[in-house]
Amino acid sequence: MMHGGGMMDGWGMMGAMWIFMILLWGFAILGVVCAAKTPLLSMLGRLLAAAVFLAAPAADAVAEVTLTHVHGLAYSADGKRLYVPSHHGLAVYEGGKWSMAPGPRHDYMGFTATRDRFYSSGHPAEGSGLVDPFGLMRSDDGGKTWTGLGLEGEADFHQLAACYGSNAVYVYNHARNSRMPEAGIYFTLNDGVAWQRAPAEGLRGEPSSIAVHPQDSGIVAVATKSGLYLSSDSGASFRALASGQVYSVFFDLDGQHLWFGSYADAPTLTRIEWRTGERQSVPLPPLGRDAVAFIAQNPADRGEYAIATFKRSVFLSRDGGKSWVEIVREGKGLGR
Repeated sequence: MMHGGGMMDGWGMMGAMWIFMILLWGFAILGVVCAAKTPLLSMLGRLLAAAVFLAAPAADAVAEVTLTHVHGLAYSADGKRLYVPSHHGLAVYEGGKWSMAPGPRHDYMGFTATRDRFYSSGHPAEGSGLVDPFGLMRSDDGGKTWTGLGLEGEADFHQLAACYGSNAVYVYNHARNSRMPEAGIYFTLNDGVAWQRAPAEGLRGEPSSIAVHPQDSGIVAVATKSGLYLSSDSGASFRALASGQVYSVFFDLDGQHLWFGSYADAPTLTRIEWRTGERQSVPLPPLGRDAVAFIAQNPADRGEYAIATFKRSVFLSRDGGKSWVEIVREGKGLGR
């Protein structure tokens, strides 16, 4: 499965809006200048000036949200906001409406959230002054500001996951760098001060997704083209839980279940009790030739889940995955 092709984002519409506003201001000023000459022009000036204020958007309003890519999916700790990292910043779904989160419009990759903060890799926004790629970064304020944790200019982690309760971070590194002598799975327990390599004995295939247990950072699941694998010793060894190509994996916050997305002849989503192997098929909305790329759970309402697909559609379920409502259709945000 591949990410969907790029689409024009909301900047074109926003630019047109501001040009329109500038023209309105110009007419308003013209009306004021001419006010002394004719009462009609004076009235026109006042009307145009009022139109400027009526047409002006709020400071944080966004005419439309378009996702050129989807690079993760996560809820805020209070469950009020769903974050979708994309090519031009963090899109936020809150109260049935879309907006862009305050903060830099980086191209976030491997974006993940814990109880306390966000972690991400990726590429800096134009004009930010950051080195590309920016390695591993952390935000403690909902993405408004970010702190570098090393590997700037060296690493762009597309597969990145964190323990919800402890902030342990796992990554898959495709090539060696100054902190990682060879490709493979690495983890840090102290925000990148020290990295440890996971031997990953028994793991077959290159990781497409990683998930960390929400309470025990030594338990990690990895999805690959060969199947779904689980480790209980910080990645030293893995055992297979499912076979076939698996694209996405997510640890339920109950700590007992894993969710994983696959595609054979059709997309599937499965919930598995990782200790016993007991499985439950989760019904999906019509996806066609698409598949689940990311899965998230609302920490404040654990019956609410979100999924994002490779073709940039996003769905919400408020009944544990029994039914789904579409909130993004192939990259275009939908209001409620």
